[in-house]
Amino acid sequence: MADLTQQEWAAQLAADENALILDVRTSEEVEEGYIPNSIHIDIYKGQGFIEEVESLDKAKNIYVYCRSGNRSGQACAIMSQLGFVNTFNLVGGFMNWEGDVAE
Repeated sequence: MADLTQQEWAAQLAADENALILDVRTSEEVEEGYIPNSIHIDIYKGQGFIEEVESLDKAKNIYVYCRSGNRSGQACAIMSQLGFVNTFNLVGGFMNWEGDVAE
């Protein structure tokens, strides 16, 4: 797992041909906007979160974000335990995101 600043995360993601973006916020938070092309799996689903994450391709570079960067950091740690090698946490989360937003 790597903690990346907003700029590092956006630059690395833009250059990554093997990227997957994971939004671990609640459905209510997602309704306020999200980073385009992201997959939504709520970390508060507990075991359901683990089951859904395990269906993702472990060979992908997974860019994870939440509202502030705390839950996404936890998600990266869980994913590391599940065998994901390349997970990247967005420091500052969506509330500090300055890139494109979809609604």
